[in-house]
Amino acid sequence: MPKPAARDDAALALRPPETVMRLARLGSFHQTRLSFMRSLLRRAVRENWRLERERFDLDDEGIGTAVYALHTPAGSVRLVCFGHALADEERSDRVIAEKWDSTFALTTADPDEATLERLFANVPKQEAGRCSARELVLSRANKSMRLFEPVVAALAAGRQPAPATLAAVGYLMRTTAVYGNGKFGLSDLENTFSGGLFSRPFEAELLSVYLIREYTYDLVAHLARCRSPASAVPLSVASKRRLGIGNATGLGMAPFLVGHPLLIGRWLEAREAAIARVRAAGRRDDASVARFFALLERAVRHLAEWQTDDARQSARIETLRDELPRFAARLTDERPALSAQARPWQAIADLAAGTLSLEGQELVNSLLLEPQGDLVDDLEDSLAVEETADLEPRMRLAELRALIEQRYAWALAPDYADPRERHFFWYVSEEKLEPRLGARFEEPGAEREQRLGIGSEVKRLWQALCEEADQAQPLALLLLRRPDLRQIARRVQSLAGQPYAEIRDNLIGRDMLAIDLLRCKLSIFGAAKFDPKSDRWTRITMYQGAPAFEDLDPESADDWAFPVLLDESA
Repeated sequence: MPKPAARDDAALALRPPETVMRLARLGSFHQTRLSFMRSLLRRAVRENWRLERERFDLDDEGIGTAVYALHTPAGSVRLVCFGHALADEERSDRVIAEKWDSTFALTTADPDEATLERLFANVPKQEAGRCSARELVLSRANKSMRLFEPVVAALAAGRQPAPATLAAVGYLMRTTAVYGNGKFGLSDLENTFSGGLFSRPFEAELLSVYLIREYTYDLVAHLARCRSPASAVPLSVASKRRLGIGNATGLGMAPFLVGHPLLIGRWLEAREAAIARVRAAGRRDDASVARFFALLERAVRHLAEWQTDDARQSARIETLRDELPRFAARLTDERPALSAQARPWQAIADLAAGTLSLEGQELVNSLLLEPQGDLVDDLEDSLAVEETADLEPRMRLAELRALIEQRYAWALAPDYADPRERHFFWYVSEEKLEPRLGARFEEPGAEREQRLGIGSEVKRLWQALCEEADQAQPLALLLLRRPDLRQIARRVQSLAGQPYAEIRDNLIGRDMLAIDLLRCKLSIFGAAKFDPKSDRWTRITMYQGAPAFEDLDPESADDWAFPVLLDESA
C-alpha cells in the first residue's frame, strides 16, 4: 500500500493513534491549510484559472438558465445553473425533497441547446433523472429565508447589507446535497480523475460549491437591478467575503468514515505528518513567527463571532473564549524565550497540550500549520487512495489473534453484553433513504443493522479465534465454518499497516456522539463555525471568509482561516 508523500516523515514523532483517533478529539478538529477548500483555492491561483459567465438568461424572478465556464490548463468545466419557481411551502432541506430554488450540474461538456434541454429535463428531477458521464457533480440549493430577500432589498436601494446581518446567517443559499461519483448516472470517480483536471478527493464537488457561491452573488445583483435599475448596486468584495454557501449535514456522513478506512487513514496521517513536521522544525524567519501571532489574535476575534444554540458546543466555545486569550498573552510574554529555543513550534504545541481543552489544542495545531506552507503543502497530493481490502486466508489464527490484541485493544475492552455498550444500531431508513441511528432496546429495526460497530465486530472475531483449539490452523478453515466473520477479518488484515484508519471508540455505545464523526470529516473539507442542531446533524457554511473569484490572488487564497467578518473596515 503506497504511503503518503513523505519528507523523512518516517523519522518524525507523529502523535499516536491512541491519542488522535478518539471521538472526542476528532470532534474537536478545525480546518487546516491542508483542508480541501483551502488547497483548491491555492491551486486556482497557482494555475491561473479563469472564470467566465457564458450565459445568464434569468427573468426578474430569477427563473431561467445560467452557465459559468471555468478554464484551467488541464481543461474546462462548466457549471450549469437552473433557477426555478418555488413557493415557500414547497421549500424543504430534506434530501428527498422534489423541488428547489436552484439546481446545478458541473459538466465537461460545452453545453449547446440540446445539452441544456437534456440537463433541464433531468437535473431538477434528482432521483428520477439521469445524467451522463460528462456530468461530474449534481447539486441543488434553496434560498436563505432569513437573508436572501433582505440582501436583494438592500442592493436595490443602493446600499450594502450590514456586515452583522451577513455574518449572522452567512449564506444566500444552502445546498441540500452535492452528489458525485456515479450517482444518477454521473461520472464515477475513475472517469472524473481520468480527465486530468481533478485528482484529489472531493475536488470536483467543492469546486461546484465555490462556483455556486459565485452564482448567488450574480443572482442577488440581477434581482436588485430588476427591482430598481436606477439605484441598484452589486455586492461589494467585502460583502461577498462574508457570505459562503450553507449546508446541513447529518448522519449520512458518519458511515462514510467507517466505510472508507484507507481514505480516512490517509487524510489523518497526512494531517498528523504536517503537525509533526512543524513541531520538528527549527527556528523560522521572523515573518513566520509574526504571522502565527497575528493569526492567533485573529482566532480570538473569530471565536467572538462563533454562535450556536447547541448547549454542548456553546460550552466549548465559551471555554475557548476564556482560555485562548490567556494562552496568547502567555505566549506573547514568553516570545523572546520561545524564539531562542531550538524548536519553538514544539514548545508552543506542548504548552497547548498541557494547558488547553481538546478543542483549544486542535485550534492551535491548525494555527501552527498556517505560516508553514513550504513545510507541509506537498502533502496535498497524497490524499487520494484506492479503497481496497484483501483477505489473507493462509494467515494462522494465532497471528491474527496477536494482531487484534496488538492493534485493537480499544475494541476488546468493552463488554458488549452490557446494553449500554450496544445501545445504538445503524440502519438506512426505507422511507427517507437516509442513514439513521436506532436505540436497540427501544426501537424496532435492529435486524436491518449496518455493521458499523467495528469494535464489537472485532471482538466477536477475536472471541471466535480464542475458542479454536488449533491456533496454527489457517484462517480459511475457520471462515469456512464462520462465513459471517469474513468481512471483519478482511478489514483487520487490510488495515494492519494503517495506524489512523480506525476510529478507536465504540460506535454503538450509549455515549457515542455522531456529531463528532461529522465534524471530523467537515473540518477536513474546510468547514468552520460548526452549528450543531442535535448530536446527529449540524449546519455549516462553506467558503465563508474566502475570497470571491474576482478577489482571488496568491495572498487572499492563502489567508482566510478563522475569518473575522464583523470588521466594518473590511
